[in-house]
Order: sequence, then structure tokens, then C-alpha cells
Amino acid sequence: MAASLVVLCLAAAAPSRAQDAQPLTMHQAITLALQNSRDLKLARVQYNVALNEAGVDRAAFRPNLYTGAGLAYTYGFPSLPGGQAPSVFQLDYQQTVFNPLLKGQQKAAEDRAKNQKLEMDRMRDDVIVRAATEYLELAEVQHSLQLMQSERASAEKILQALQERLSANQELPIDVTRSQLALARIQERTIKLEDREETLEMQIRDLTGISETQSIETEQNEPSFAADQSVSDMEDLALQNDRSVAEAENDRDAQRQIMRGAHLSYFPTVDVVGQYAILSKFNNYDQFYKNFQRNNLNVGLQITIPIFAAKTSANVALAKSQLDEAELQLGAKRQQVRLDVQQKARSVRELDASREVARLDLQLSQETLQQVQAKFDQSNATLQDVEQARLNESDKWLAFLDADFARQQAQLMLLEATGQLAKVFQ
Repeated sequence: MAASLVVLCLAAAAPSRAQDAQPLTMHQAITLALQNSRDLKLARVQYNVALNEAGVDRAAFRPNLYTGAGLAYTYGFPSLPGGQAPSVFQLDYQQTVFNPLLKGQQKAAEDRAKNQKLEMDRMRDDVIVRAATEYLELAEVQHSLQLMQSERASAEKILQALQERLSANQELPIDVTRSQLALARIQERTIKLEDREETLEMQIRDLTGISETQSIETEQNEPSFAADQSVSDMEDLALQNDRSVAEAENDRDAQRQIMRGAHLSYFPTVDVVGQYAILSKFNNYDQFYKNFQRNNLNVGLQITIPIFAAKTSANVALAKSQLDEAELQLGAKRQQVRLDVQQKARSVRELDASREVARLDLQLSQETLQQVQAKFDQSNATLQDVEQARLNESDKWLAFLDADFARQQAQLMLLEATGQLAKVFQ
């Protein structure tokens, strides 16, 4: 009930902006950011690149057909570098049927392509968090600027009253100087807030694609990103949804595929091969072969049997060590995710408490202002007392806005860590 009172009071205290400006909702900002983010577009392209790289490894197990023609002068036995016979026209066919090492590399490339898909999903969450954070901070800055206008008006009234009392020899010059300093500090803070507002608007325009001619007005409501789960439940959610854990699992699976392929490399490899060639007597075939045939066709299986392959043993040892490394990295990543969620949950809890303190401090300043106003109405307090109470209330408002924004930012980070952003902003 008290929290609702604070929000309502904020809406009442904030003077309205230009009536023709259409407020930008947080969901609209996030939707525009997802549509216009260059980083997200780059992540999609990189995912397509990873898929195509996996397709290159897969192509060895699909039909490959090559053709060509050539002309070569022959003196002596007809042969070309590499053992090929010179031909007028040649058509070659090759398809790998069984090659465990290549198949393991193909499966590993496909598992790594999944990592790029996870990277694209992570970039999507980063864009959501960035857009939401900048929107919330801009809303806080705009509210703060509205409060600073009221605070400056109160400070000017106090300074005017002190100057009048100084002219009547009822105040000391040091009191006037102290009031001038307070007004200067308000002006300084206002300038910093205006600069921060311009920076945030520029960042939001860059992220969402909103034109510079369109003003950005935030909504006055207070969104909530509170997570109702226990810390242990949030740890489980993080382990299920964390992209870095999934990437480590994909890397481990990729190393398993490579190790399996390395072990199976002790077995023969099988390829389907074929060749059609048109030969010419110009290359002296009739002088070295008993019968000359112009059209020639060869089709069959090429089987390579490893008898002694030192490289195979080295590949197995390397794959085993890389798999051990991937297993350890996966375990370390899971532990890191648990600790990260625990830290983020503690941070949210602490900031919840800080916000409650700021809310009660604000409520106390509002009640104090009401008391001073009542005394002023009964001629038991001066205008300076009223304006000073208003200044104090404005300071408490600013402190409450800072505490509220810090809590919202921490809640967003916790939602991102547990993989619940999509559910919140769907």
C-alpha cells in the first residue's frame, strides 16, 4: 500500500511534458531494438556461416562430379604428372562412403554450429537487457529532471527570502552564501541530468532506429521484474538455460565425435570412385598398348587399409586430452553459473532492502512536509521552513528513484542469468 502511494505521488509530483508527444513503452523500445540491432543481425549472419562451414565437411559424403578437357603433347609413354593418363575429355566421380575421421569432424562442426545459434540467442537477450536498462534509466532521468525543476523553484524562494532578511539585518551573509551554494548545486545536478538524458536518447535512437525528429517520452508506470523462485530453483533454471553451459556441452560433444572418429580410423576407409575418359592416338597409346580404345569407363570402390599409421595414434591421444579438457571446462562453467546466480540473487535482495529504506525515507519527508505546511497555515512556520521541507522531499525522491532503478537493473540481470527474459517480454 505504501509502495503504491509512492508511485502515485511520483505521478502527481511530475509535471506533464509536451502533450503532443506519444509515450514510448518499454515493450515498443525492445521490439524496435530487436528489429534494428546490428549486433543481432551480425549474429544471424555468423550462425549462417557456421552452418555453411558444417555443410562443407558434409559435402565429402555426397556425390562429387568433376569434368574437364585438355591437350598434351606426348613423347614416349603417355602419362601426366600425378599418374593420370592424358585424355581429350574426362569425367570423374567421387563419394566418401566410410571415413570415421571425416565423419567425426563433420559431427563436431555441426555441434559447434549449435554454439553460434546459442550466441545468437545470447545476443538477443543482451539487446533486450540493453534496451530495457537504457529505457529505465531514461525514465529515471526524466523523472529526476521534473523533480529538479520543483527543487530549483524552492531553492530560489529560499534565497529570495534570505536576501530580504539580510537587507533587513535579520540574517547573516554566510546564510545567503550557503543558500546560493545549494542553488548552484541544484543547477549543476540539473545540467548533468540533461546531458545524461541526451546521451541516453542518442543510445536508444541508435538501438531502436527512432529518428532524431521524434521525441522520446517514457511511461510513468513502474514495471516489476521480480522473480518468485527460490535460489536453488533459480540455480536449476540457470543450468538449464545458460548459453555458456550449453556451449561447453556442445564443445564436449564435439570432442567426443572427434575422439570416436579417431578411434575408428584404425579401420579401412571406403570411397566410391568412377572415371570416364576419351583418349586420343595423338598421345601414342597404340604404340605402348596392344589394343587402343577411345572411350574408357572405370567404376569401383577405393578401399584404404591402414597397416601402420603413427598419425592415427597421435590423433587418438590428442582427441582424448581435448575431451578431458572439455569435461573439466564444463564442470567449471556449471560451478561458475551457480555462483553467479547466487551473487545476483543476493544483490537483488540487498537492493530490495535499500529501496525499502529509500521509500520509507521519502514517506517520512512527505509527512514532515505536510506537518510544516500545516504549521505554516497556522502562522507557526515560515515560508523558508516550507521550502526547505520541499527541498528535502525532492532529495528523497531522487534517492528513491536511484534505488528503484538499481533494483530493476539487478532484477533484469538475474532474469537474464536464469533464462527468463523471453517469458517476461513475450
